[in-house]
Amino acid sequence: MLNAAETIDAVVEAVHTRPARLGQVRLVCVDGPAGSGKTTFAASLAARLGDNAAVVHLDDLYDGWSGLEGTLWSRLEAQVLEPLRRGFPGRYQRYDWAAGQFDDWVDVPVRPVLVVEGCGSGRREGASLTTLLVWVEAPPDERLRRGLERDGEPVRDRWTAWMVEENRHFAANDTRARADVRLDGSDGMHS
Repeated sequence: MLNAAETIDAVVEAVHTRPARLGQVRLVCVDGPAGSGKTTFAASLAARLGDNAAVVHLDDLYDGWSGLEGTLWSRLEAQVLEPLRRGFPGRYQRYDWAAGQFDDWVDVPVRPVLVVEGCGSGRREGASLTTLLVWVEAPPDERLRRGLERDGEPVRDRWTAWMVEENRHFAANDTRARADVRLDGSDGMHS
């Protein structure tokens, strides 16, 4: 497994040498369990790619704590992936976690690279569109600690239920094994 800091250059090179599979857009999915470092890695990757990249965070698309399955993928596909595949900007409705409902709309410009980060971004349904699948992981106790640090102790039960749900999802999609790159997110990254 590679360290994230050592991997950015290799990932950027791989993105540029592999074909676009989402129309003219190269889709990079950064997947892995909650709290493993996906958001941090995606931000570093996007910063390195600069104006060539747009980023979509699945935290903005989940329908709350039960949103990993259900309508997540169909909404991402209809609102973001399909428009980009046809050469048009995407646009999705962002979930407001405090209000417990979908709220404002977020525009996704057409860029050479789209980075989609979040649990479930590397699901099988999107494999034919994906240029590169990056898997980020960290030990469960570390991920839970990070999550509770960010979200607060009152959501512990929701976090532990999410961890069970994501384990089922990853097993069904064989996400880790299908990843092109695997990163150790326990070196200070967190998402």
